[in-house]
Amino acid sequence: MGTGGFFVRIFLFLSMSTFVIHPTVEQEKVVKAFLEALDIHFEKEDETLPDHVLKGIKQGQEDAAAGRFITFEEFKKKYPAA
Repeated sequence: MGTGGFFVRIFLFLSMSTFVIHPTVEQEKVVKAFLEALDIHFEKEDETLPDHVLKGIKQGQEDAAAGRFITFEEFKKKYPAA
């Protein structure tokens, strides 16, 4: 095999890939076990939403519980597409 193939093999051996996945809780257990079984290094990063987003979600849930909402059909009538 020529030198070009040799360099490609070295590059592939030295290169690293990053996979971003969004598993469910159950899937996370399986993925973690799989990576550990293959002795693959991984880092878990828990993503926390900013406070203003959490407050907005809470406010939206409170509004919905109090009946302060409109249906999608009402929304389309009030704000028709241009």
